[in-house]
Amino acid sequence: MGKYLDFQYMQNGFFRVAAVTVPVALANPAENIRNIAGAASGLSSRGVRLALFPELSVTGYTCGDLFHNSTLLDETESALHALADMSASFPSTAIVVGAPLRHGCKLLNCAVTIAGGSILAVVPKTYIPNYNEFYEKRWFDSGIGENGTLLGAPMSAGMLLDFGMGIKAGIEICEDLWTPIPPSTRHALAGAQILLNLSASDDLIGKYDYLRNLISQQSARCIAAYIYASAGFGESSTDLVFDGKAIIAENGTILSSSPRWKEGTQSVVCDIDVENLNRDRMHMGSFHDCAQAELAEPAPTVKVDLAPAPAGIPEQLVRTVDPHPFVPASDKEIDIRATEIINIQASGLARRLAATGCRKLVVGISGGLDSTLALLVATRAFDRLKLPRTGIIGITMPGFGTTGRTHSNALTLMEGLGVTSREIGIGNAVMQHFADIGHNPEVHDVTYENSQARERTQILMDVANRENGMVLGTGDLSELALGWATYNGDHMSMYGVNASVPKTLVKYLVRWFADRSDNPAVANALHDIIDTPISPELIPADAEGNIAQKTEDLVGPYELHDFFLYHMLRFGSSPRRIYFLATQAFKDSYTPETIRHWLRIFFRRFFNQQFKRSCLPDGPKVGSVCLSPRGDWRMPSDATSTLWLREVDSL
Repeated sequence: MGKYLDFQYMQNGFFRVAAVTVPVALANPAENIRNIAGAASGLSSRGVRLALFPELSVTGYTCGDLFHNSTLLDETESALHALADMSASFPSTAIVVGAPLRHGCKLLNCAVTIAGGSILAVVPKTYIPNYNEFYEKRWFDSGIGENGTLLGAPMSAGMLLDFGMGIKAGIEICEDLWTPIPPSTRHALAGAQILLNLSASDDLIGKYDYLRNLISQQSARCIAAYIYASAGFGESSTDLVFDGKAIIAENGTILSSSPRWKEGTQSVVCDIDVENLNRDRMHMGSFHDCAQAELAEPAPTVKVDLAPAPAGIPEQLVRTVDPHPFVPASDKEIDIRATEIINIQASGLARRLAATGCRKLVVGISGGLDSTLALLVATRAFDRLKLPRTGIIGITMPGFGTTGRTHSNALTLMEGLGVTSREIGIGNAVMQHFADIGHNPEVHDVTYENSQARERTQILMDVANRENGMVLGTGDLSELALGWATYNGDHMSMYGVNASVPKTLVKYLVRWFADRSDNPAVANALHDIIDTPISPELIPADAEGNIAQKTEDLVGPYELHDFFLYHMLRFGSSPRRIYFLATQAFKDSYTPETIRHWLRIFFRRFFNQQFKRSCLPDGPKVGSVCLSPRGDWRMPSDATSTLWLREVDSL
């Protein structure tokens, strides 16, 4: 299993870290290093590569004037050497601990990196707080400009740890994070994807939430992981209380945090996605521009060689891989996100209507999710412009596959929303078209289906011309990714309001409207639309009048395709990596064989259908993943999928 983890870290880009808070025995380094070594040994058996402990964890943070006592300082140095010897028993894990160390006539508050039986690096604290409850300058000097060796290891405030495989870590200590330009900022610009903070932050009302925001923002600003460990039980409570905080953040998101106010050892373990961090830094050219502007010279580095991970470690990633990355995790988040998305869509449409002087909007209403969302957004836009909703012309166009369920929901929805409702059947026109082109209507092939889709689009366009209005597109992001649209049919409109909303999110947005509707008939129709199988309804219904043509039976589950799309576009992930992540996210839903099958379909269709995306109508961007050919996704229509399919086939 250790071999598996080595492969995982190198090929799938994850690096396992831990933030740890241990009980402190004040001014007793020998006992403290035993606690640290015991915690580190347990973490090593879980595959942790780097474990961070709190500020001054070897002595305790609240030793006061004892920091200038030679007995304590001598014992601290001896304890660190002993801890280095102990680390030989967990050679696959590096640890970073805090200790007071003498450097000439100065005392420095230091982070000490230990691995494989050796002290490897010493990083002094840069900014020393001396306000309110803090008076560290009574004992410690700043590490600014300090270089040389301590305990036989290189010492520098700008030191980076190099773990190989392109993985680097930088260290700062407590107050450093609270300054206008934290040292970790320059560590990140110098190449560190993992930022460590040893802290001893006392607890005050409201401070914890502020600190979490600070950590989250620094990880986002630096496009990095931020590992934070703060002192806890055992520190003096004479004037302050320390709650013991262990927090891990990555690129703006708190991945994990420990319970506070606990007396024993507390730790959080997480796999850091170094590959995604690297990709974001590469993608955002301003990151490198900033590095060039701010860094005068390369940062000093220390090589950290770790033994292979021990055997018997479970394969499951120690982090949550969200199976629905486009959908907020909680009802509160859904409410916030839905409000914002709907406002973006409605504002974009309102602006387009105002710019063109249009007071009429034509939209095809099928009784499906996408056209429903488009209609709901249209009513918001008209309300915003103080235009009568009767200017929204909703048209149902029953065809060969239209069912009573979807038709009824479409009519109920239009009536309840107060828009103009029309019905124009396409059967006769399509049959005439079949006769004109010589197509047998009993052959339910692509011609049979696309003829209906194009007839519907023709009707919408011609009605818009007649009404001096514009056609509102209803197709969503997932359909654009898969090319699940008829070229010059439902693929075309005058404004595509759903163009960057994926299918998995459309359902939640419609439910959001349903839960807030004051019209029971509309709410019931919306909930039924959510429960209706997704279908273009281009193939006749079954004998019972139910939908026979289900989209997900043909192209695959949208929740899988949205997952594939997110990781391909947001992070530029390879098929192998997407497959690995999908097997983690959907381990209880789909077999690896099923995931592999639909992943191949996704890449084949994504490449083959680019020509449809190259001529998309305008539409508002609502999230970080978008396929607009004018901005977010520029790809030649004749690009080949050979490399991607070959990799899928090799899985």
